[in-house]
Amino acid sequence: MVTSPTGAVIRDILHRLADRFPRRVLVWPVRVQGETSAAEVARAIEGFNALPEGGPIPRPDLIIVARGGGSLEDLWSFNEEIVVRAAAASLIPLISAVGHETDITLIDFAADRRAPTPTAAAELAVPVRSDLIAELMSKARRALACWQRGIEQRRKELSMLARTLPALNELLSQPRQRLDACADRLPRALIANAQIHHRQLTHVAARLSPRLLKLRLARSSEIVVAAAKRGKLARDNYLARRWDRVRNADQLLKAFSYQGVLKRGFALVRDGEGRPLRAAAGVSSGMRLDIEFADGRVGAVADGEAKEPKPQAAARAKPRPRGGEGPGGQGSLFGS
Repeated sequence: MVTSPTGAVIRDILHRLADRFPRRVLVWPVRVQGETSAAEVARAIEGFNALPEGGPIPRPDLIIVARGGGSLEDLWSFNEEIVVRAAAASLIPLISAVGHETDITLIDFAADRRAPTPTAAAELAVPVRSDLIAELMSKARRALACWQRGIEQRRKELSMLARTLPALNELLSQPRQRLDACADRLPRALIANAQIHHRQLTHVAARLSPRLLKLRLARSSEIVVAAAKRGKLARDNYLARRWDRVRNADQLLKAFSYQGVLKRGFALVRDGEGRPLRAAAGVSSGMRLDIEFADGRVGAVADGEAKEPKPQAAARAKPRPRGGEGPGGQGSLFGS
């Protein structure tokens, strides 16, 4: 409450709260008239809003700004802008209870609720505890009665369903008869099953005589030997075909090798770096040459530049030798 601690207003509010619903009350004492009254009321509203949650002083759930009746001049503090702004900015719900029912101030319009009198503000702040207890007791009785009716209804439904179920003996009579019948047939079924297996075993044993086993083993050995012979013959044929391919490849390699050409009297000329020389134009005076014959190599030095062939020799064309032979009947390694 924001009010004067010495007036009758606080006693009326506390008495009404004690009658309806006793609660803890925090009082912020202020002057309710005079020059400093407006500032004190505004600071009180702001101070209650500034209290932290869970602090040593509990933050109130509701603020009541109260004053008794008086003249317009006595109530003028509650028309001041600072008070109206503080009431409008309050985050805690605020009830304005200033003056009598006919008195109207500006704080009444900024507050969350307006009470015509301080006693009415106390009635708006809390309900009647006895009424709440009575209402709770009534709802508890109604809830218990509803639960009891539901249980009774479920009990009746369960009884009706139980009467529709067959008796225990009726449920077990047919399975019991089937069990007795199976028990009577079981010895005969076991004997018949044993006889069937005995006949099957006898039939199989007749096919497993030593003579038959020897014949089957001999036949299996013949099959294995024949398969081994076929496998060996197939392996020999495969190896023969492979050796033929290797010999053919060796003959082709020898036919395409330049060493075979060297054996026929030709020579391979290379420069000093080992590259083959294919024309006389690639030879210069003083150039080191490497001449390979069939039986070895000979080093040489070129003594002059390449010369053009004589016109007469060029005009008198001869038939081209067969087998890639060069001038003078000597074969050419590289051909024309």
